[in-house]
Amino acid sequence: MRKITIALQIVFVVVALQGCNFISAAGFSSQGQPIKEVQGDLTFTEVDPTLKVDHSAWTTLLQKYVDKDGFVSYKGFLNDRDALNRYLQHLASNPPKDNWNVPELLAYYINLYNAHTVNLILDNYPVNSIKDISGPWTRSIVIIGDKNLSLGSVENGILRKMNEPRIHFAINCASISCPNLLNEAFIASKINEQLERVSFNFINSDKNEISSNNPKLSKIFKWYKKDFKVNGEKDLIGFINKYSKIKIKSDASLDYKEYNWNLNEK
Repeated sequence: MRKITIALQIVFVVVALQGCNFISAAGFSSQGQPIKEVQGDLTFTEVDPTLKVDHSAWTTLLQKYVDKDGFVSYKGFLNDRDALNRYLQHLASNPPKDNWNVPELLAYYINLYNAHTVNLILDNYPVNSIKDISGPWTRSIVIIGDKNLSLGSVENGILRKMNEPRIHFAINCASISCPNLLNEAFIASKINEQLERVSFNFINSDKNEISSNNPKLSKIFKWYKKDFKVNGEKDLIGFINKYSKIKIKSDASLDYKEYNWNLNEK
């Protein structure tokens, strides 16, 4: 009887921890994928001319099926499923190499995450929320070369280890409260500008209620608080103030908004 009770407790804990707050703390493996930390800024990059990955097909799909507010036509994507599958196969067949530079790696992994998230929704469509899908961040659905990773592995085992907090506004979890899905692919040659843009747009959107003394922030800033740094030091308010039109006082009392997990469907 005691063993059954313990087993039930374990099952309850696993189910209860399926939200992003658990995912943010989980030790997902990179499966040996190349990881490089961002050093300094990403303002200029010379793209490797031998790089075989072309993200233009993803841009074409995004511009067709994602509007300027980040809402997605999943029905449209369903009608273009072959094109999405070809792009995912292109990514799988051209895994990152150790000689790729940081912008190339960031662009690849961000696009990989977003494209597979859309594909996951299509596999289960119609669906009201990504959280209605069993193990959306833990199932090994992301193929890179001969490896199978989960979305959680890409986010936590790879992207978060690259020391670039702006990735939190670039990857999309198919939900209303998530950062908008950008309607163009991330590319190495302009990755800094794109990351700046999505950071500014998210922080100043209605997904936060910024005020000087008592802002209500997206729970992304709660779940991933330790990732947000200024000059190498953890500084959530300082990071937000780099982008926010309204500056938060250093002694402000922070509160967090409820997260809307409903599908970000057009």
